[in-house]
Amino acid sequence: MVKAKWRSVDGIVLLNKPIGLSSNQALQRVRRLYQAAKAGHTGALDPLATGMLPLCLGEATKFSQYLLDANKRYLTCIQLGKRTTTGDREGDVLTEELIPTLTDDSLEAILDRFRGDIEQIPPMYSALKHEGRPLYEYARQGIVIERKRRRVTVSNLTLISRTEDTLTLDIQCSKGTYIRTIGEDIGEALGCGAHLHSLHRISTAGYSPENMMTLEEFESIAEQGYDALDSHLISMDTAVEHFEKVDLVEADTLDMMFGRTISSPISLEHETVVRMYDQKSQRFLGLGQIKGVSIRPYRLVNTSEFSL
Repeated sequence: MVKAKWRSVDGIVLLNKPIGLSSNQALQRVRRLYQAAKAGHTGALDPLATGMLPLCLGEATKFSQYLLDANKRYLTCIQLGKRTTTGDREGDVLTEELIPTLTDDSLEAILDRFRGDIEQIPPMYSALKHEGRPLYEYARQGIVIERKRRRVTVSNLTLISRTEDTLTLDIQCSKGTYIRTIGEDIGEALGCGAHLHSLHRISTAGYSPENMMTLEEFESIAEQGYDALDSHLISMDTAVEHFEKVDLVEADTLDMMFGRTISSPISLEHETVVRMYDQKSQRFLGLGQIKGVSIRPYRLVNTSEFSL
């Protein structure tokens, strides 16, 4: 049996990551299905978490940072009355406490403390690194590292449902927000402790959850061949849609392909990043940076197969 060769494939796929897999394990499984020569994910989800994990293949990896920096949306269930060593259901129970009786108004008053700009201390069970090692490695050895407070933004926090001992929340937040910490801090504010029972990422950077597919769905499509798989690739420029669009005439497209600085066809603020397209074909060329009256190459895609 001849082993398949890695191939050049460019674009973004939206994986509905299953529980129990690390983000890298999920990435490698999808990468092998595509036989993509280059691939990367856009911000780790805990093995406990499920949901949207954008995967960048080929040239799309050049723009993965913008998805990492994007806002996220989560659906989470918080278990009240129990603190755990890890802040989620996989940890050992540290304390069990009575859950206070809460009116809708009193609960909303507490939840309101976690809306808008808030400060968090990153949890020890996180991938945040200290001296080159993730914090969770220290935590597993019983070592506690001092962490600095971080300011994050929770643009929306909605109570979806509640029971006597759980809260289900819809949370939209900025990058770097630890939902595990929000759950624990809500428990502290209620005076009974809490931990994360489940966590599902609904969306990243505004991508629709309807476009997510499971590993099983990708595996089924892979049986039909690469063309079928490639039909589910999302264009890499969707990762940078928040930048102003600039169309380049043929001569400027050619100069940009060779890494030359060109005259700017529009007037924007100094050193503004723009996404560039060939005016005729509308092929995405990459990102440029306006500097004065010129646009210089900033992050270009491989245009070796591009013909004017």
